[in-house]
Amino acid sequence: MKPAAAASPSWLREGAGGVSLAVAVTPRASRTELAGVSDGRLRVRVAAPPVEGAANEELVRFLAKALGLPRAAVTVSAGASARRKTVVVRGVPAAAVRRLQPG
Repeated sequence: MKPAAAASPSWLREGAGGVSLAVAVTPRASRTELAGVSDGRLRVRVAAPPVEGAANEELVRFLAKALGLPRAAVTVSAGASARRKTVVVRGVPAAAVRRLQPG
């Protein structure tokens, strides 16, 4: 009998254009880090202010580094000026992104 495939977390969706992540960002943190999952979103604290896209840039840098991808593979596709964002990651399967979930 084959083991059942692990269910994708609620914050992770796989589509034709790549893997989509529902993210909740907390700017101006003391350091950039994963902060768990809440309300179906991956929570990320970023050590940048929400000014002139600095928090988005830090989020993209952090996720790209965590996944071993170039920054160009990670884009904020929705919510650029909000705390609740959708991030698209290209060039990596959902299984690789799933390991981001803390705990």
